[in-house]
Amino acid sequence: MTDKSVPFSVLDLAPIPQGSSAKEAFTHSLDLARLAESRGYHRYWLAEHHNMVGIASAATSVLIGYLAANTTTLHLGSGGVMLPNHSPLVIAEQFGTLNTLYPGRIDLGLGRAPGSDQPTMRALRRHMSGDVDNFPRDVAELVDWFDARDPNPHVRPVPGYGERIPVWLLGSSLY
Repeated sequence: MTDKSVPFSVLDLAPIPQGSSAKEAFTHSLDLARLAESRGYHRYWLAEHHNMVGIASAATSVLIGYLAANTTTLHLGSGGVMLPNHSPLVIAEQFGTLNTLYPGRIDLGLGRAPGSDQPTMRALRRHMSGDVDNFPRDVAELVDWFDARDPNPHVRPVPGYGERIPVWLLGSSLY
């Protein structure tokens, strides 16, 4: 019989317990990431949530950078970036920057759900129509940039172009 191991991973929302702060949540996330790394966990992902008093992981790429700077082998990523909330160019640049600083350790998980209420969506400067319908095109644009293909010959994410960052699509409901 072969001894097979299953690679374990963590999905973190950087919870803020009542009476605590975002700074403390980030410290706890770093402690958890270091523990996961020391125990041989493979991946550590952070979820994007906005306007939630109990969750500190709204800026996933920033928090990924913090954790990557303080770990050495753990693969870090987003679980996930809600792509309709962002420009594909900005996401390519952010994750390209992370992959340039921490080569081979960065994952990009993408989702299409709004992930927030309508006032928060407006605050994110989202148009209220069409964004989810653009999701397949936006994903293709990101993948093309990471694979050094030019979806738009006049725009190129630097860093990001040709970075070959693994892209994961998160499952979702029909709303």
